[in-house]
Order: sequence, then structure tokens, then C-alpha cells
Amino acid sequence: MTNTYFKSIFALTIAAILTSCGSAGTAGGSGLILTPVENIDSTPLKISDLTTSEKNNWGHLDLVADTIPGMSVDRAYSEIIKNKKGTKTIVAVLDSGIDLKHEDLVNILWTNTKEKAGNGIDDDGNGYIDDIHGYNFLGESYNEQLEYVRMLRLNIGDAATLSKAKTELDAKYNEALQGKEQYESIYQAVKNADNDVKKYLKKDTYNKQDLAGIKATDEAMQRNVAILNQMLSINETIPGVLDDLNKGLKYYTEQLNYNLNKDFNGRSTVGDDPYNLADVNYGNGNPMNRVDDESHGTHVAGIIAAERNNGKGVNGVANNVAIMSIRAVPNGDEYDKDIARGIRYAVDNGARVINGSFGKSFSPNAEWVNDALKYAAKKNVLFVHAAGNDGADLDDPTNPNFPNDQIKNGPEFADNVITVGALNPKYGSEMVASYSNYGKINVDVFAPGTDIYSTYPNNEYEYSPGTSMASPGVAGIAALVMSQYPNLTAAQVKKIILQSGLPIKTKVVLGSNGGKNGSLDEVSTSGKIANAYNALVLASKVAAGQVKL
Repeated sequence: MTNTYFKSIFALTIAAILTSCGSAGTAGGSGLILTPVENIDSTPLKISDLTTSEKNNWGHLDLVADTIPGMSVDRAYSEIIKNKKGTKTIVAVLDSGIDLKHEDLVNILWTNTKEKAGNGIDDDGNGYIDDIHGYNFLGESYNEQLEYVRMLRLNIGDAATLSKAKTELDAKYNEALQGKEQYESIYQAVKNADNDVKKYLKKDTYNKQDLAGIKATDEAMQRNVAILNQMLSINETIPGVLDDLNKGLKYYTEQLNYNLNKDFNGRSTVGDDPYNLADVNYGNGNPMNRVDDESHGTHVAGIIAAERNNGKGVNGVANNVAIMSIRAVPNGDEYDKDIARGIRYAVDNGARVINGSFGKSFSPNAEWVNDALKYAAKKNVLFVHAAGNDGADLDDPTNPNFPNDQIKNGPEFADNVITVGALNPKYGSEMVASYSNYGKINVDVFAPGTDIYSTYPNNEYEYSPGTSMASPGVAGIAALVMSQYPNLTAAQVKKIILQSGLPIKTKVVLGSNGGKNGSLDEVSTSGKIANAYNALVLASKVAAGQVKL
């Protein structure tokens, strides 16, 4: 990979900015304004080059004004929405549990007013007891196996599928074992070096200048200083380094203990048969996160709709939104049954948008989820899905990713699914995150995903990277459009988001090894990055009957 940015004029245009917005010129008779973006050469090279304000909000910034490939959310509010409140729009977060008491989320939760809390009765007759803010399909479970490990444990699938699953498990188990050993070794080396330097300096804290002042005469101290200097190039403090190493160690330990452990059964506490769609008497009405580490759903919810301008934390993309919490994604692979039922729950209880920041490479009951997506399409509900974090080409049949809106790269069976890849906060060749999956057939659009600042359990806020963070950004745009123009269909909103994005022509590096590159129109359906401002402008014209998609 390279940190060099092209400094010539980019063949880049902003589409779908219409004449009513006042811009530079008109494209033929289409009514679209095309604005060339020239000499964007001041884009930060990495997230650490941003100011704190930019870092915390970069996904909302504007490429033209800020030279950062955000979604122009701030511009949309200041120039288009202003004080227009719109119609309350329900967005379902199909994810891990959400901290329902979080200061930035508590006022924007969906509430089932037909249900009475805690009485153990299905008051509204929707089939779910005490579902005040959503539903919990995981019961009290949290840790889980990956799907292919469960398939091996339960002997689910034909011989070829099970053989592929075993090959995958063997490879991933060895990788996790090596990763755990490496993290343990590095952690111990850093910890020992840290203790020795503290004793030498007679200080509990130190910085690079202190290290530079050490006149190491023995090989051990020279090695200590070298290790710590290397670590400080990764993180600003050694306690921060040790914390990062602990997180890595925990990740691999959990993989070995739960995700890749063939003898583990995380579903036993739930009490249902997860491979029987008719077995529906399970779960409960409390979709709250069960442990502090179960933070994913809380982070996703904040990206979509954290209460705006309340003086706390962050601003979500969408205003006037009610977040419905559906706990269905464990620390491991989700079950097809839970996802299918979660989608149907969201649809039947009024959601217009469902965000699904999850995915897996094996799906033994994919048809259950496909049928649920078709059901959502018939009921005019949009499903926004994360592309996944393997840095892989999803158009390659050897890289399956579930759920999807087509089978084996065939025609789409539903018109209500948007799959989202992730961007870095830097315009140019490294704009697409190295971890992000891509594919002209299987990935629709790209959106900010790297180090997105959002809500965490216990009234905290943290940065997290992933297509899991890009997807809710687009779900937020969808909710914003639906709120302002509630008569638009889910299929129309999908087309609006894809057609109104910023078309990027420059070649981008793909995957973690940097061995492939291509323009966005070669690695995604739209060839664009999602843009809230443009989406609202185009939506206004579609809603008024002035533009046909």
C-alpha cells in the first residue's frame, strides 16, 4: 500500500445535485448538476492526522468542503433539513443487545405502547411477551460457535460441505492458536520492558523523550528501549499498547474457547432447537446487552440515530428515528432461524429500515432468511447489510457471504437489500478499507467505516472499525430520506441511495495485501460512496414526480 495521493485533477463528479441547490453547471437536459472536484491533495493520510473534532465526526463531513470522504450529513442538515422534523421512522437494529439505558439512546428507543412491561402476557397478541423495546432471540446466551463448527458438531450438511467446513476449522484453529501465542509473547516482552524501564527511570510514567535519554550500556536495556519505541509508534502510551494487546489476546482466546471449539454448545441455555423454524417458544422481551463487552449493537444504534444536538457524545445520522432493538447476533455466528424471525419481527412491528451488521460464510438454512427478505420487500421494508471484513471479492464463488439478495451471483430475488463496503477517512488510492469486502455484483455502495466514533455501553463512547459501522451509516441515510419523504418505497430509497452517491473514478487498493486495485464501479454495483445530501435532493425530485428512477 502507499500513502501517496494523486495531485492531478480527478475525474470525479458529484451526481444528483439538482438545479434547486445552486451549483456550477447543468448536465444536459437531465436536471443534474455536475461539479468537478479538483486537486484534492490535502486529504489526511491517516486517522491520526485528523483533528479530534474531525475524527469524531468524519463520516458526516463533506468531500468537497472538507476533502474527507464522508456522507455530507452535516451539510444535509444545515442546507436541506434545517428545522424540518419529518415523520417518525422506526429502524430495527438486528444485532447484539443494545444498552437501552445509554444517555444518547434512551430518548430515541422504539416503544411498543400496546404491550405492558413485566406482566408476562402477550398484551398486543403479536406472539412476543413483554416486547417493550424489541425482542431478544438469544435468551441469556452470548458466546457461540461459528456456523461451520456447529455444522461439524451436529453433522449438518452433505459430505462436500462438511469437508469444506473441516478444512476451514483446521486452518482457523491453527491460526487462532498461533495468534494467541504471539500475543502472549509480545505482551510479556512489552510488560517486562515496561517494568525494567520504570525501575531505571524511577518513574511510573514516561514518554519517547524519556526513552531517548536512556544511556543503555547493556544489551537487555537496549532491547527494552527498542521494544518500547516500536510500541509507541503504534499507540501513544504503553498502557494503551498493553490494553490493545490484551484485547487481541482475549479475541484469540475466545475464538479457541467458544467460536472454534467443536465441543462447546452456546445454545443450551436457550432451550430451543435452532435448526427447527417451527420451534418458536424461546427468547424473551429484554434485548438489553448482557455484558459490557457486548457493545456492537449499542455502537451501531448510535451511528444510526444517537440523539442529535443534546450536548452528549455523538450525533446520529438520522433524526426523528425510533430504534427497535432485536438481539439476535451472539459472540460468534448468528443462527439463520434468529435472523429470519428477527427480520419478520421488525417488519410486523412497524420498522421501515432494518440494519444487519453481521454475516457468515456458511448458512445451512439460508432459504429461511431469503424468504424473510422477500417478506420484507413485499411489506416495503429496506434491509441494509454489512459487506463483511475479510478483504475479499464476494463475486468469487469461493467467498460466500450470507445473507445476500441473490444466489450464486444470479439475479436479485428482492429489491430491498443494500450491501455496504467500508471507507477510510482519506480520499485517494487507499480510500477503501483494506479489510472491506467488495464485488461489483455483491456490494452496492461504500460508506465511512474505519474508526467510527459512537455509543458504547455504560454511557461511554468509543471508536470501532468495520463494514459493521459503514452499514448503519447508510441505514441512517435511508431513515433520513424516509422520514422526510415517507411515501417513497423501500425499492425507491435503495435506488436513490445508489444513484445519488458520489461516483469515484480513481483506482483504489483492495484487500489487506494490496495486490489488487480497481475503480469503485469495478468493485461495487453503484461505483459510488453514499451521500446524505445528494440522497435528499434526489428524493425530493422523485417524491414530487419530477424524476423517474
